[in-house]
Amino acid sequence: MNAKSLSRGAVAIAVAGALSVGYVAGTRHTDPQIISSAQAAALMPAEAAAKTGVPDFSGLVETYGPAVVNISAKHVVKQTARRSMQQLPVDPDDPFYQFFKRFYGQFPGNNGGDNGGGQEDVPSASLGSGFIISNDGYILTNAHVVDGANVVTVKLTDKREFRAKVVGTDKQSDVAVLKISASNLPTVKVGDPNQSKVGQWVVAIGSPYGFDNTVTSGIISAKARSLPNENYTPFIQTDVPVNPGNSGGPLFNLQGQVIGINSMIYSQTGGFQGLSFAIPIDEAMRVKDELVKTGHVSRGRLGVAVQGVNQTLADSFGLQKPAGALVSSVDPGGPAAKAGLQAGDVILAVNGTAVNDSTDLPAQIASMKPGSKATLDVWRDKSKKQVTVTLGSLGDTKVADNGTQASEQGRLGVAVRPLTPQERNSSSLAHGLLVQQASGPAATAGIQPGDVILAVNGRPVTSVQQLREIIAKSGNSVALLIQRDNAQIFVPVDLG
Repeated sequence: MNAKSLSRGAVAIAVAGALSVGYVAGTRHTDPQIISSAQAAALMPAEAAAKTGVPDFSGLVETYGPAVVNISAKHVVKQTARRSMQQLPVDPDDPFYQFFKRFYGQFPGNNGGDNGGGQEDVPSASLGSGFIISNDGYILTNAHVVDGANVVTVKLTDKREFRAKVVGTDKQSDVAVLKISASNLPTVKVGDPNQSKVGQWVVAIGSPYGFDNTVTSGIISAKARSLPNENYTPFIQTDVPVNPGNSGGPLFNLQGQVIGINSMIYSQTGGFQGLSFAIPIDEAMRVKDELVKTGHVSRGRLGVAVQGVNQTLADSFGLQKPAGALVSSVDPGGPAAKAGLQAGDVILAVNGTAVNDSTDLPAQIASMKPGSKATLDVWRDKSKKQVTVTLGSLGDTKVADNGTQASEQGRLGVAVRPLTPQERNSSSLAHGLLVQQASGPAATAGIQPGDVILAVNGRPVTSVQQLREIIAKSGNSVALLIQRDNAQIFVPVDLG
């Protein structure tokens, strides 16, 4: 199989990426300081760099390596004896299977015996990395490193070991804060990831496969990278070798400043393949402050589902260029619905900050406090307007789901009919045309029988005649809002 997957790069012994952990309140501590330019210059011997043609990381590692820690998290998991091997998070045919099997260790029922399928307490352990951000013992790591752990042990480079308290975890950002009882500890310096550039050298220190204080290096490959199911974190992408056990460790720039927390890898084998992702340290520090103060993290919620705007959709909506976040559905009763936001609106900016891509919007909204007001620049009916929304809390309800497609006979290439009263009642749709056949441009765009066409270019469609008239007056492309399997999405159709 050639299946690729995003993998939390954390665990050397149990590589599972579950993220939900309880929150525990803690106490405040002194914020880390930014490294000075004079200190930074001492970390990079210019003479060594000139001789080799590549940076010399030895000063950086010597200065800040002691602040990087190994984290061991022990779990007790209820397992059904006979079925435990089937409970691995991958199929036996998946290339990840042997990797997971190796690092999960022995399971009851895997020794040839028959335990009758009873429940047993099965201890397991995971290894990860972390780094000290204050000399009184506060440590940052990934939430999935300590997920569900009963005992968390922190080991320093001088071989001292401490039992750690989990101050709090946040599964949305995959950040966890630990506290150990110690003083005068070595600490890292916190930098500004916004000042980093694609192509710059970066260094990771961590414990891949349990090998403490391993140093790897590479460059920043991309910034503000959005990943599937990780909507609220603009990741830093690098080609730094990161493997299971590196998760939670720091990503340094050449000035010796931490700009990210290594969090996950994109891999076919479970090991490094050139795609590593780090949580920007400014996002992690915001999360840390809230976890320490309140034990949980508050995020704003708009209550819409959005999709990207390509050139065809931009042409359909009269936009000068493909940009913004196209609203494909609005959560009934949510903040956006109360403010009058509609499916078909294109959100161009939030409080004056441009939304260049749909992936920008979730992080922009989530960074705002529930109850605060957001002024949205919205493109509707080929003109710009402003909508003010009072944000809700992300934990109130799920954001609306979506995903679907549509079409019309002739230019569009569909055969449609109005929904029957029974169909409207069962689907909770007030209007729409059911696609019976799809061909030509509609089929090429992905429209299929069973889809329900709800709107064309933002105009609700209630009859076959209305659909024909809209399509006849349309240009070379249209945007269809369709419903399929209880989900809605805009589908661009090139009419040629």
